[in-house]
Amino acid sequence: MKYFRRIKHDVDVKPFLDEIASIREAWNLSIGRQNKIAVQREAQAIPLRGLVGSKIGNRKRRDVHESRYTTASRKFIVARAFLESFAAEEDAELSRARIVRLMPGRRVYPHVDRGEYYRVRDRYHLVLQSASGSYLKSGDEEVRMRVGELWWFDNKAVHEAYNDGTAERIHMIFDLLPSHRIPEVYGEERAA
Repeated sequence: MKYFRRIKHDVDVKPFLDEIASIREAWNLSIGRQNKIAVQREAQAIPLRGLVGSKIGNRKRRDVHESRYTTASRKFIVARAFLESFAAEEDAELSRARIVRLMPGRRVYPHVDRGEYYRVRDRYHLVLQSASGSYLKSGDEEVRMRVGELWWFDNKAVHEAYNDGTAERIHMIFDLLPSHRIPEVYGEERAA
């Protein structure tokens, strides 16, 4: 496959789901994404890491490289530990991250992630909950991701998702900047 690669298949998701369930109103902590991004309007998200707003300046949001943990992420110890551990394992810098829920019959509409931020990063999905497997399409390839699987996929190609199941579909979606690209993004002094 060109657009997808399964990285892990046996991640224990129960601690993640328990953590989400323990946080009152977790899905209502931030509703900006579905209100501001048309293709994401049917998805709910818990932002764990986002762009540093003060770094936007005259750049478009999709060109801002700097990211940070959100205030709400302090409650997500399990998720943060996994993200940091996997980034270290991949010799990469952790960038933006969120937990995303699609209710039954909902979708993320076809789109391409454009801009300097996306050009140099890799996108990953960890499937936390999906009764019948999570449908995702990128380019001309389709996969059905299963619970406990971690996938890399090409978000620079046209991609979309659909929850054709009868239960909520929950993924942790995050980006990594490979260490060899850090000088390209931040300059040689940051690479040292």
